[in-house]
Amino acid sequence: MPEKIHNLPITGIASFAKYPICTDLDALDDADVCVMGIPYDMGAPYLSGAKFGPRRIREVSCHYGRGDAGFWDPERLEQYLAAPVKIVDGGDVDMDPMEYRNTFDNVEEAIRKIISKGALPVMMGGDHSVTIPIARALDMYEDLCIVQFDAHLDFGMRINTNGSPMRMVSQMPHFTKMCQIGMRGLGSNTREDFQAAYDYGSVVIPARKALEMGAQEVLKMIPKAKNYYVTIDIDGYDMNTAPGVGSPSPGGLNYVFETDVLEGIAKMGNVVGFDLVEVAPQYDPTGITPRLGAMTMLAFMGFIMKEREMKGLLKHQQA
Repeated sequence: MPEKIHNLPITGIASFAKYPICTDLDALDDADVCVMGIPYDMGAPYLSGAKFGPRRIREVSCHYGRGDAGFWDPERLEQYLAAPVKIVDGGDVDMDPMEYRNTFDNVEEAIRKIISKGALPVMMGGDHSVTIPIARALDMYEDLCIVQFDAHLDFGMRINTNGSPMRMVSQMPHFTKMCQIGMRGLGSNTREDFQAAYDYGSVVIPARKALEMGAQEVLKMIPKAKNYYVTIDIDGYDMNTAPGVGSPSPGGLNYVFETDVLEGIAKMGNVVGFDLVEVAPQYDPTGITPRLGAMTMLAFMGFIMKEREMKGLLKHQQA
């Protein structure tokens, strides 16, 4: 038998970016990052299908599997996610098909376990309601700011739907600051919802204003904090770029702008985790939406790990 020297994107099990699979969260002692899926869309009151997002993101992400070599960025002239960074795919959070409370409890438990092992939780939705149990699990952090990229304000109904996670987060005492980027168009919540966000103290930056200002000026508006959690709704991108979503909207953000802001957030403080939600692949036969999701995740993971590497905080640097 010839020595195995190839690891093509079309071979093997489709883990996220072909990283090793570790579904036993008690065995994360060596991992710097744990990627997990939350295949849940019971919070979508209209177009469902985001439960298929994690599987499709994994499949297209295999195209970018580089292993320990990491990724060379010719624009930033940096190598990202190279060894000693260790990333694993933790599989999917278990779903209870008839009881969302059990599912949310499972999500919260998984987040707490990942954090307790010193790994960064990176979660793939699923609809945007999955941010609610993730956020609940972050109560060990102080001076915590949440940054949202989204076409919609998500300050709507006071129940666990994909239109309400930011209102629910605003009621959690461990979150003290909020910034929301990308809101636009008709139907992005009511005037009363926007007023509730303003009253809470959220910094709301609509898409047109954000793009006119540019990433560096937007970063100046994000509240300063010790810790950050970032929730990325894929429909924050323009619908031409991300058609595979339940609530597409024109006039949205672009990849260069969004990743520039994500890079800035990674430099501003300690990013304790992030999620990317609302990829609904059946509405996008071209497959560009899950591909955009995978690339956004890898870019942000790279920015976060680069900051930790520079500070000597990677686990294998400390060993």
